[in-house]
Amino acid sequence: MSSEMLPAFSETCNVERQQDLSEDGEENQKPGLSERFQPMSKRQMKKLMKQQQWEEQRELRKQKRKEKRKRKQLERQCQPESNSDGSDRKRIRRDVVHSPLRLIIDCSFDSLMVLKDIKKLHKQIQRCYAENRRALHPVQFYLTSHGGQLKKNMDENDKGWVNWKDIHIKPEHYSEFIQKEDLIYLTSDSPNILKELDESKAYVIGGLVDHNHHKGLTYKQASDHGIGHAQLPLGNFVKMNSRKVLAVNHVFEIILEYLETRDWQEAFFTILPQRKGAVPTDHACESCSHDKKFTRVEGGLNSDSSEEENRHELDSTHEEEKQDKENSTESTVNSIPH
Repeated sequence: MSSEMLPAFSETCNVERQQDLSEDGEENQKPGLSERFQPMSKRQMKKLMKQQQWEEQRELRKQKRKEKRKRKQLERQCQPESNSDGSDRKRIRRDVVHSPLRLIIDCSFDSLMVLKDIKKLHKQIQRCYAENRRALHPVQFYLTSHGGQLKKNMDENDKGWVNWKDIHIKPEHYSEFIQKEDLIYLTSDSPNILKELDESKAYVIGGLVDHNHHKGLTYKQASDHGIGHAQLPLGNFVKMNSRKVLAVNHVFEIILEYLETRDWQEAFFTILPQRKGAVPTDHACESCSHDKKFTRVEGGLNSDSSEEENRHELDSTHEEEKQDKENSTESTVNSIPH
């Protein structure tokens, strides 16, 4: 090899050596197989199963909403013909019969919630307002102990709330302007089962999104103030996988639905989200008796095992509210006449 070609040859070798070294470095930086394929934790598996269940039930939720729209449409068609000017909207609003029943969302738990849960409560209140404005039998809607983080969040993200109609928003506690004997606190911890709604009463819903961190708090609130308390007759009509703790807007909407249909079971199954796994109690009893027979035949199976697996608490607002409902809340509220 000539002396003229030596520098070029050595330079080429150096470039190739540098490329090899850089490739080796990249390979060393890549995670090994053991790092890339780590087994899933139980928490991750649970989240994945929840997501899969949510996706599988998407069509069921869609069908349920479609059926409700059809039923509302049939009801509107059964109404008298519209005015000569074609103002169907005004005609429907005139046909609304306002209920004297007072429904209160107690917002006195502001200090017990983090900002994330305050925002969820805000969306649930928006939903309640929108549903009450569209209801055939709207209630006298009260928002009490309104202040703190909730008011600040509403001021920043929903400035139109100051123009809301058919709602009483008060900074005072409900006990300051409603007589004690007229109050009934709705709490799942109460031993009293609500059979009928007394429209002369004022029913209180605890405005608390706490993911089950403060068990029995609303029941204690009612006891401390010496007012009546009761729980919705959920157990009489519905068997659920989760605890009987519902989101604020679910309780509100169930009451609106009951005022329209006077049927608790229809109200529960129209409003309860699919993720609650709700089935009629008669079906649940048939399933239980079938499981007991199977246990006796097979021998040795614990009949409470499947119930124990399903006893974990599901997130309420997820809602409850719920991903579909939360995503559509702002547009829903904006579509309601203020």
